[in-house]
Amino acid sequence: EGTIRNAGVHAAGVVIAPTDITDYAPLYVAKNGGLATQYTMNPIEDLGLLKMDFLGLSNLTIINNALRIIRKVYSVDIDIDTIPLDDPKTFELLQRADTTGVFQLESGGMRKYLKQLIPKEFEDIAAMTALYRPGPIQFIPDFIERKNGRQEVTFDHPGFENALKNTYGILVYQEQFMQISKDMCGFTGGQADTLRKAVGKKNRAMMDKVKPDFVEGMISHSGVKREFAEKFWSQLEAFADYCFNKSHSVCYGLIAYQTAYLKAHYPDAFMAALMTSDADNIDRLTIEISDCKKLGIKVMNPDVNQSYADFAIVKDENTIRFGLGAIKNVGHGAAEKIIEERDNNGEFEDLEDFFARVPSSAVNKKVVESLIRTGGFDSFGYTRQALLSQLDTLVSFSQKRDKEALSNQANLFGDSSESKTHLIIIKSEEEVSDNEKLGWERELLGLYLSSHPLDKYEEYLKHNTENISELIPEEVDGASGVVGGTMSASREITTKKGDKMAFMTMADMGGEIELIIFPKAYTQFATILNKPNAVLIAKGKFDAKDRDGNLSDDLKMMVNEVELVTEEDLKNFDPTKPKPEAKNKTDKQVVHDGPGSKLKLKKGSKVEVEPPIQEDKTEKIYIKIVKDKYENDLLNLKKLAKENPGSTGLILVFGEKPNQRALQLPFKIMVTPTTRTEMGDIFGTDCLSYN
Repeated sequence: EGTIRNAGVHAAGVVIAPTDITDYAPLYVAKNGGLATQYTMNPIEDLGLLKMDFLGLSNLTIINNALRIIRKVYSVDIDIDTIPLDDPKTFELLQRADTTGVFQLESGGMRKYLKQLIPKEFEDIAAMTALYRPGPIQFIPDFIERKNGRQEVTFDHPGFENALKNTYGILVYQEQFMQISKDMCGFTGGQADTLRKAVGKKNRAMMDKVKPDFVEGMISHSGVKREFAEKFWSQLEAFADYCFNKSHSVCYGLIAYQTAYLKAHYPDAFMAALMTSDADNIDRLTIEISDCKKLGIKVMNPDVNQSYADFAIVKDENTIRFGLGAIKNVGHGAAEKIIEERDNNGEFEDLEDFFARVPSSAVNKKVVESLIRTGGFDSFGYTRQALLSQLDTLVSFSQKRDKEALSNQANLFGDSSESKTHLIIIKSEEEVSDNEKLGWERELLGLYLSSHPLDKYEEYLKHNTENISELIPEEVDGASGVVGGTMSASREITTKKGDKMAFMTMADMGGEIELIIFPKAYTQFATILNKPNAVLIAKGKFDAKDRDGNLSDDLKMMVNEVELVTEEDLKNFDPTKPKPEAKNKTDKQVVHDGPGSKLKLKKGSKVEVEPPIQEDKTEKIYIKIVKDKYENDLLNLKKLAKENPGSTGLILVFGEKPNQRALQLPFKIMVTPTTRTEMGDIFGTDCLSYN
């Protein structure tokens, strides 16, 4: 109805005025309690005020913490601003895409492209941070092919070479079209910046105002035909929807490189800093601990003699100790008291030494119990069961020693050993089960640390299911797949019809995914879904769309089948057998086996090969959009292209001549009689133009 649904506050936007802001704009108290202007960005700038975006990145804290750990443990003082930008070890890490924790470069899709790109210089990193976004992501394959010499670098006009040579003829940055406007259209620096502002802010009115000068300037200054100038302007209008400036990309690329450098040279320190930053995010911690395992770094239980409040490394042992402050019921206050005493007077020799030196106010019963359960006292040689059974003895000893210390302050002979109470703990070989220890870790640390309930199922799940942490939402959306693990959370609801369904979280050894089980499937599989500690395999369709139908990073699975993994399954498991076919494909379960042919998978073990389909030579398809709401049509088109990948580009055309706008889609399609028919059914045959 044209009304404003809600008012948002820019996370990094700061407005600066020469006097009080209220002299220029009305204010209001935002939801977070801060003051905000009631005017949005454009009116604020129209008033002559300065709006700056001050972006805060947790990655800068991670870098600082890593440098602090390196300085303290290895006595090496690194100036992160002067590290070499051609470090071989760093580029080796980037080339193998070992980028968990590396700023901007750790998503599944980015890793895939890094392996293909084989980056060898800093410029490659800056370009990838600009290209890996909706819109320009379509140009990454061409960028990779040209960089590696498998595709010829071409320029639409020799005058473009100066601006585009560093990105192999592909328009990536705002600064590049600014350079083109100066080289080809005779623009001054001021005119080029006006163009940048119009394109960068997607200000169509300002772009329309600049267009005549740009087109006429290119014709007169460079001698090109009007058709060429108009075509480039149309490309520039499409570029406005996703353009990036190089100064931003280089800054982001530099932080990406710095984090990669630290991980390459000091992986234990870097991972400890990363895990400290993500201490409240169990999903991230699980991924990072899994990455430590790949790097050969052990992540150990907390220890009162080796742990600090945050995650810390043990020198020369390739080991990270869990932080005392991250243990539930312990917290940073108690952790700091323990660490302060240890730093001032040396490591604790035994249990008596610990409870005699650390104030009882810092180690109350809850704190001591949590330290025992998570292994904080394991190094003193007592079983956790023995310590838990004598918990009251430990706490009362600590309290008595505090009282003795107070009373002895006034006693000239207060240091006499005869006046001291001694701790007597009875040793016992009896110990709790490994499963109970893991349960305590999950409860008090938030995750499994010493081992994982799925350890013995690891090879079985790796062979039969997808690795949850490696699923890329934009690639698997709408596809069928298989995941496996245990249920870490469950919520049952009743539908309007009175049927029961559930939302459950499945966790494997590296990540988690939400499962949505609708009434029919829930009725069929409720018994095994709610079986405690069961290891399950779920089959269904992946969904990465939000409520508005847009792609997001929140991947879910609509489940249609669930299987229980039994001891018998493990006993009969043969890892030498081929993996199950057609995992992670679309509903039609079709996989491609070379150009133009398809393997059509049917029920059972047989595979039927269809004859090769010849792709015609169409280079581009222009699709005129005539509907007001066309989102579902685009989703259907994307699904069709995913089922029929090819080399033909798809371009959407909006509006009427002479004000038409074009937008190239980030995926391509194989053109066959069948796909022509299906596209005609989606958009209407009259709306399609083949070139």
